[in-house]
Order: sequence, then structure tokens, then C-alpha cells
Amino acid sequence: MSVLRSLESKIAGLVEGTFSRAFRSEVRPVELARKLAREMEEHKSSSLSRTYVPNDYRVFLSPRDRERFADYEDALAGELAGYLLEHARRERLTLLSRPVIEFETDDRLGLGEFGIQTRVVRPEPDYESGGPGDEGGSTMIYNPDGEQVGQLEDRPRSRADRPLLLLEGKRLVVGPAGVSLGRSRQCDVVLSDPNVSRQHAEIRPRGSAWLLTDLGSTNGSLLNGRRIDGSEVVRPGDEIELGTSVITFELE
Repeated sequence: MSVLRSLESKIAGLVEGTFSRAFRSEVRPVELARKLAREMEEHKSSSLSRTYVPNDYRVFLSPRDRERFADYEDALAGELAGYLLEHARRERLTLLSRPVIEFETDDRLGLGEFGIQTRVVRPEPDYESGGPGDEGGSTMIYNPDGEQVGQLEDRPRSRADRPLLLLEGKRLVVGPAGVSLGRSRQCDVVLSDPNVSRQHAEIRPRGSAWLLTDLGSTNGSLLNGRRIDGSEVVRPGDEIELGTSVITFELE
């Protein structure tokens, strides 16, 4: 039995026989599952070694559709989250935490229409209200036939800029968990420079900032021409020197 068919069977049992009647012309949960997976795929962010996908989803429903979900909304959210988790595992996509599904009402939507908004949230105890997110903040709208028909005006949602490393003319996306740098192929950014240690340095998030940390390298790490001692905050435009390699940190 496929994952989607298994999900449909679970939801059918969840609503105790009302599945086929209640959703004849309204939003269908299985269609929600398909489109959530589509939004996951369309908001991928790749580092050198992993492909990250959103772990936080808001589903906007018309008032009437939301009312029909009311009695089992939490259970449905759990089933949809499980489906996304399995989809990510099957496609070898990286989630920073178990997917979270939240439902909201939007009176701009008609019966059978729904919107989906995604973001990446770092599961850190000290992230600021709303948490940092990716660039996939648009709310895509689907009609009752499952066709994408446009998008709602973006709703305010706290999110951080996406960090990049500029190296030898290449733009390398830094994933939400940060990157390691060195000669070892186990590093996220591999530098073929004999003056670089195997595990030389790393760039990791800390709250709303990004920190460059030297990992006890032989030749040290320089930030804007100055050797760092331990960890230091990196800002847009800063130059990082590891051996003879020069890397520019940027946000977009």
C-alpha cells in the first residue's frame, strides 16, 4: 500500500465514515497531502552535502472548510506531518525537525480553495520570536481541482536572510545548520589547499547571528585580515582566509 493510500485510509477512519460525504466539493485531506509534498519539493535549499526542505507549514482554508476540519484538526495535522516525514526520507531530503502543520482561516479563499506557506525553522531554544526561515514565504493557492491558481499577498512572517559563501566565483548556500570547512571530504565545503587543515573551521548559527569558529587548525583562520581566537561573528561582506583560500560571507 502506498504512503498516500495509507494516509487516505487513516483519515477515512479518523472521520468515522464522513470522509466521502464531507469532502465531496470541499478541500480533500489527501489533496492537501499531495500539495504539501509539492511545496516541500519546490522550496529546497541545497548545501554541498545536503538538501534542506521546510519543516514548518501553514495551511490556509476558507471559513467553511476550516469549520469542517474543526473536530479532528489536530489528528489530521499529525497524519499530514507523518506523510511529509516519510516523503522526505524517501527522497533523501533533510528536515531540521519533524514537520509541523498549522491550519488558519482566510476569508479571501472560496470553498475548496486552500493556500500553503512554508518556512525552515531551526529547533534552537534561543531563536527569536517566529524563528529564521527560508525564502519560500509566498502562500500558494490551489483550487478545488488541485490546480495552482496564484498566490495570496504575503503575510508578515519573521525570517532571516539566507547566508552565502562566495569562493572562486561560486555561490555556496549555507544550510540552516551551518557548514564545516576543511580539506577532509567529510566537510561541507572541501578546500583543496595544502595550507588548510582537514577540519579547519566552521560557520554556525547562534540566535540571529552567524559565528566563524576555528577548529584548532594548524595555520589559523583570519577574518578581514585578523587572526581569530575561538569564535567571532561574521557579517555581510566579511572576508574569511583559510590558508590561501579567500571566502566572502554574504546574506541575500
